[in-house]
Order: sequence, then C-alpha cells, then structure tokens
Amino acid sequence: MDPTKDILQGKWSELKDRVQPKWSKLTDEDIAGLSGKAEELASALRLRYRYGRIEADMEIRNWLRDSGKKVHAKA
Repeated sequence: MDPTKDILQGKWSELKDRVQPKWSKLTDEDIAGLSGKAEELASALRLRYRYGRIEADMEIRNWLRDSGKKVHAKA
C-alpha cells in the first residue's frame, strides 16, 4: 500500500486548497475533478506539466513532505 495515497485521501479537504498555489497550471476544473486520489493528481500533473509517472509521484511526495505531512508506511 502506498502511504501517499492514504495521506492524500485522508487529508484531501485540507490539502486541496494548497494544490493550485503549488501547481498553478492546474485549472479550477482540474482541481474540482479530483477526489483526493494520488493517481488522479498525478495524472493531472502529467497532463499539465508533461511530467513522467515517476516525476509526478515524486512531486506529490515532496509536496506532502513540505506541507508537514510526513509520509509513513502503515505498520
């Protein structure tokens, strides 16, 4: 299980307001279509920023870390 998925879904209501300031190329419609799934955000980043899969995943992980949301594997 990917802990990034758990954090993003569990904290989505808090985090979604921080998405557009971080990735300004994402439109309001892009963000409105996201439900907090890491795959959805990664897909939007790949589309708007032309990131590869790994780069999009790393961007999300770094953003969560920088937001004070430590990524920990569930025990």
